[in-house]
Amino acid sequence: MAQRADMAAPAPLAGARAPDPANGRPGRHGARTYAALDLGTNNCRLLIARPEGDGFVVVDAFSRIVRLGEGLAASGRLSDAAMDRAVSALSVCADKLRRRHVSLVRSVATEACRRATNGGEFVRRVYDETGIALEVITAEQEARLAVLGCHALLEPGEGPALVFDIGGGSTELVLLDTAHATPKVVDWFSAPWGVVSLTESEPHDVRDKVACGAAYDRMRARVRQAFTAFAERALPPGDRPRRLLGTSGTVTTLASLHLDLPCYDRRAVDGLIVPAAAMRGISTRLSGMTVPERATLPCIGQERADLVVAGCAILETILDLWPADRLGVADRGIREGILRSLMARDRLIR
Repeated sequence: MAQRADMAAPAPLAGARAPDPANGRPGRHGARTYAALDLGTNNCRLLIARPEGDGFVVVDAFSRIVRLGEGLAASGRLSDAAMDRAVSALSVCADKLRRRHVSLVRSVATEACRRATNGGEFVRRVYDETGIALEVITAEQEARLAVLGCHALLEPGEGPALVFDIGGGSTELVLLDTAHATPKVVDWFSAPWGVVSLTESEPHDVRDKVACGAAYDRMRARVRQAFTAFAERALPPGDRPRRLLGTSGTVTTLASLHLDLPCYDRRAVDGLIVPAAAMRGISTRLSGMTVPERATLPCIGQERADLVVAGCAILETILDLWPADRLGVADRGIREGILRSLMARDRLIR
């Protein structure tokens, strides 16, 4: 459910114009400024934008790794430390919503809040402390929003296509029929394995190469077991999709390593088409490294070093079940899907 921005501050008066972030003058879309907030198991992300043409222009953005789901698999609860980190990040988001005079915001929470026994308590705390009304969405809503946000990057072609979103606490797989102007969701599946939940399922000595390699093999086996029923149900062998599009920190990080970027650059990664063999090669290389070794690599660092290999295990399993020569990479998804749906509802874009 979308929330009017007076949750955090008085909304602009009717007809008032929000300031243009580039020059301080009123924006030409007036007060029509929208925001999408996605609180996942690993990340907190905010995007603020105004409609432009058949899309939108980004006014402001924010992203922080909060690891909200840390320890959730073992305890079934969000820890106090994890909730504190998330509330701190959400307070930054609330301040940006005020300063950017956002008219309408939709704030969603995903797998960690779906699974946690104290998820409802956390949502109430967030509202009390930040004014942000989190909506805990279903796995199906999450999958559909991700597709809405990134399907424009699918390679042209015939036959079905597969979009996947490797999150912190789950992975969504969406089979699309692209014979229409807007791709149609044929089937979808959500597995409870994301980079945080899968990493925590296989504790091991992160400084031992042999232990890291063995844990990687076990991760792949877990994911394959979870995905196989969907593969057999929805994707018969003679009709396997040859077009894959991934949206997640895993695929964007691996794409950055493929390009040998010294630091992450969204402009170079979003919309990139990468040979599947190259992504497999990077995954294999990372799985054979210790966590300290991975932490030295550009675009990984300390924050992602322990989690990226779980993402690699999920990605390689997807490529095993749905072999393709190339893989599309999207640095867009749920937030962009939210923005497009809000603006379309107000008939500002199609």
